[in-house]
Amino acid sequence: MPRPTVNRTPFGAHGPTDVDVWTLDSGTGVRAEILTYGGILHRLTVPDTGGTPASVVRSLVSLDDYTGKNPFFGALIGRFANRIAHGRFTLDGTAYRIPATDRGHALHGGPDGFHTRVWQADGEATDTAATLRLTLHSPDGDMGFPGALDVAVTYTLDRAGTLALDYTATTDRSTVVNLTNHAYFDLTGQGDILGHTLQVDAGSYLPVDEDGIPESPATAVRATPFDLTAPHRIGDRIALPDEQLRRAGGFDHCWILHEPGTPAGLRRAARLTAPGAERIMEVWTTEPGIQVYTANQLDGTLAAPGGGCHERHSAVCLETQHLPDSPNRPDHPATVLRPDEVFSSRTELRFPHLTAERDRTGTPSGRGGAGMPE
Repeated sequence: MPRPTVNRTPFGAHGPTDVDVWTLDSGTGVRAEILTYGGILHRLTVPDTGGTPASVVRSLVSLDDYTGKNPFFGALIGRFANRIAHGRFTLDGTAYRIPATDRGHALHGGPDGFHTRVWQADGEATDTAATLRLTLHSPDGDMGFPGALDVAVTYTLDRAGTLALDYTATTDRSTVVNLTNHAYFDLTGQGDILGHTLQVDAGSYLPVDEDGIPESPATAVRATPFDLTAPHRIGDRIALPDEQLRRAGGFDHCWILHEPGTPAGLRRAARLTAPGAERIMEVWTTEPGIQVYTANQLDGTLAAPGGGCHERHSAVCLETQHLPDSPNRPDHPATVLRPDEVFSSRTELRFPHLTAERDRTGTPSGRGGAGMPE
């Protein structure tokens, strides 16, 4: 059976800086393609139960599309994922201002956040996994945030087909940190997630105001469209008459996850299932929350590779993270990072249908391994 591999090829240039695409291949049918620009998860190819491969993340055609205006397709997000109300917060008695980019509020670290940077990259393969380590230095005052921050994000694809993202960060001065990945998932590869079923392992969520800012403490999901403690079709849930759904145009809310079984341990956050259960993806994380976004703002203006466009509700984002506006919310889990601390977080994308197929047949469900056609 082929062993995991790592390969690097040119993808273009961002100004004077070359951009590469790194391909991690599990050797068992799953393959991830990651850009050094934005740390973008450009493709994640996963076989279905019949062995047919397709990318389960929505992509843009070229580097110019990624560097142009787009809603964070596949990118690493920082310094602070989600929203900071009015782009303002106070830390240790000092007020800070982050550029407002979304209805008067700071979103995803500002207009020149980590999603716009070219990351340094180094890859390696072993008998059990293919790994890409991305690093970035964010100077003191970057987008208004205090402290020089050194960030590392490691993508690891193992032979079971699990893609893990490990985040670490250190700072020389107290700051706030909230990191995530903004992949747009579509397990059919056909541009519609309304027929997917979604389960979120959370008993509460954060209602938002018209600007997407939390407007109240956490609210129980019971007897609301946000009760996804059992699987429900996404299209059915977001079509329900509800003021929160109206404000966002669907889901664009943070669920507060159940406590993990062990301190700082992984817990399952969500389970996404394609129609007919041809592909299943589970999201596991150490983070306390998950932002579910049903691509409400996509409008068909962005082209997709191979033809077609990214339409409204053509994907769902499952962004593991701390809670929105946490620097202004002392009741939220803290996002402050001190100079003597190390920020660390892990998220895993697991595909249990592959394990079930492997257990049934004794072989991976992918056809053709590293050279499979697409």
